[in-house]
Amino acid sequence: MLEGSFVALITPFKNGKEVDYEAIENLLKFQIENGTNGIVPCGTTGEAATLTEEERKRIIEKTIEVVNRRALVFPGTGTNSTATTIKLTKMAKEIGADGVLIVCPYYNKPTQEGIYEHYKEVAMAVDIPIIVYNIPSRTGVNISPDTIKRLSEIKNIVGIKEASGSISQACEIISRCGEQFSVLSGEDALTLPLISVGGKGAISATSNVAPKEMAEMIKSALNGDYKRAKEIHYTLLPLFKALFLETNPIPVKTMLKFMGFCDGSLRLPLVEPSPSTVNVIKEVLTSLKKI
Repeated sequence: MLEGSFVALITPFKNGKEVDYEAIENLLKFQIENGTNGIVPCGTTGEAATLTEEERKRIIEKTIEVVNRRALVFPGTGTNSTATTIKLTKMAKEIGADGVLIVCPYYNKPTQEGIYEHYKEVAMAVDIPIIVYNIPSRTGVNISPDTIKRLSEIKNIVGIKEASGSISQACEIISRCGEQFSVLSGEDALTLPLISVGGKGAISATSNVAPKEMAEMIKSALNGDYKRAKEIHYTLLPLFKALFLETNPIPVKTMLKFMGFCDGSLRLPLVEPSPSTVNVIKEVLTSLKKI
């Protein structure tokens, strides 16, 4: 069973162009030193949509090399093409990933049956643990609890990153899919509420900035220490809000720039945050003693 604090890792660039592999190494060391249980490169927060296949491969290789079995590595390999998703998933397995995160196909707007067949085809083609990623705000379609229940019956589909924003939907998934199917929060501010009803942790953007706090909050909640978990949750609440003032990963990369981990570069069509967002970011980071 998967549980704990997973980071949805950013992809640092140099001047918005080439991938900064030295910065990736420093970010990974920061995560490992602060108790992160799993690394998820090449996802939404990692700007996967603008990475080439070669860049994805090198980022995954670098991640596996630096992590060196000290945490799980579950790279994002999902696209809106089933054939391409299979190709990327095979590549991740060959490199040595522990599993993969596969987003619901975007833009195509498949039916629920199409979603089921997409994941089934990938799972049958590549024997590797798969986390389904449900994020309807990005993909244009919600994966229903009925479909998730069907997917949970496929041996190597082991969990879901649930980012619909609906605790009710998450509860239905948990109640129907059983204890061995890991429901991980994809909405950072809902991580603690989700664990309280049976969730197993989170794959979060917040962990880029506050890995120690996220790891401790999740560990405390999983161990039943909700007093401590609530203290951390409310300490982080301004950070949860600031991270999504603009499209992710614009705020988180700006925060990591101020923390000295990268230059904050983004690839078009993402652009730098507004001055008002920067002001809020500085205030939040200062209050949390991150800068």
